[in-house]
Amino acid sequence: MLGSLQQAFKAGDLKNKVLFTLLMFAVFRLGVHIPVPGINPDAMSELLKNQFLGFFDVISGGAFKNFSVFAMSITPYINSSIIMQLLTVIVPKLEQLKKEGEEGRKKIAQYTRYGTVVLGFVQAIGISIALSRYSGAGSQVVVENPGIISYLFIAIILTAGTALLMWIGELITEKGIGNGISLIIFAGIVARIPSGIGSVFEYLRAGTANYFNVLLFIVIALVMIAAVVALNEGQRRLPVQYAKRVVGRKVYGGQSTFLPLKVNTAGVIPIIFAMSIMMLPGTIGPWIQNATINNFLNNYFHFGSVLYNSLYVLLIVFFTYFYTAVVFNPVDVADNIKKYGGFVPGIRPGRPTAEYINRVLSRLTLAGGVFYAFVAIMPNFVIALTGLTSIWFGGTALLIVVGVALDTMKQIEAHLLLRSYEGFVK
Repeated sequence: MLGSLQQAFKAGDLKNKVLFTLLMFAVFRLGVHIPVPGINPDAMSELLKNQFLGFFDVISGGAFKNFSVFAMSITPYINSSIIMQLLTVIVPKLEQLKKEGEEGRKKIAQYTRYGTVVLGFVQAIGISIALSRYSGAGSQVVVENPGIISYLFIAIILTAGTALLMWIGELITEKGIGNGISLIIFAGIVARIPSGIGSVFEYLRAGTANYFNVLLFIVIALVMIAAVVALNEGQRRLPVQYAKRVVGRKVYGGQSTFLPLKVNTAGVIPIIFAMSIMMLPGTIGPWIQNATINNFLNNYFHFGSVLYNSLYVLLIVFFTYFYTAVVFNPVDVADNIKKYGGFVPGIRPGRPTAEYINRVLSRLTLAGGVFYAFVAIMPNFVIALTGLTSIWFGGTALLIVVGVALDTMKQIEAHLLLRSYEGFVK
């Protein structure tokens, strides 16, 4: 990995991509520290003792704690993407657009942007109203001048911040290296690592944790990182045999190869989708201000509760299957194998091959989804063992950070390999 990074900075075009990505990270981190006017920072800090909002703050990279212009992070875009992907399966016109190639994908991306702005504005209005109804210690209010004008003002600023983040993410994807939206979430999580380390030292200084607990946490973290890397790199290779074809005086085919099926085809997308869905109740609950609903959320639907963890696991497994079905079509793969005279030994070409691939992929997807779900709720067990409550979000953060880092490094290595081939041809 370090060798690839060194080579990346030696290659001119790739160096520019990496530097552009780092520049966009700097813009993102700068925006995290630009507060929205009319918000009481002291009351906001007290409000973050709520676990749901603390969870939201981790995703936003500390932007929600400062209630900056990027306080909503990129979650409206993620929600809009979920809705659009569901609609492409349900609505025939959108499904047709998806099959039209690059132009169709551009139109779907445009609809996703429109949906991001609408969802972002609605979410921003909800957050503004919910914050205006909260009073901290000493009757401190979060929104200093509550009213329609203040709500609209805050909502417009937050929506503009989300739109800017969406634009930055797309610029990274186009001119930088890696998936821009995933990298923004990655940057937000990584930016919180120093404060997490500081919390561990505070535990040691206060005597609420000992060195054995910290060492145990480090060992568990290293084991989980190794397991996540192994899962991301794991694949099932299906043998594919190509028959010999004689065209004129030349003989084509007759070789054996394999079809790689990844254990984790969907990547970190299911985690991000599930995380966005699980954040909704905690965001909507304070806005409704219903005693029954708020008591239910506080008593039964919080981090560490059986209900929350069960739903989180089910959503991760569901979105793993869903996104795998979106990005990988066994029928198309089987048709391409058949078109070029290939077959899986012992399986007839065409539909039987598609069913066989789908059956193998379903088992792999189940294993990957269950493992990801286990890692996502792993912090509950780690907290019970070590008593380090500041790492309650570690499982989901670990999956996102490792997954995005591996994907980005693969793209860097692919660029380096392409550049080597270009130099060889020239």
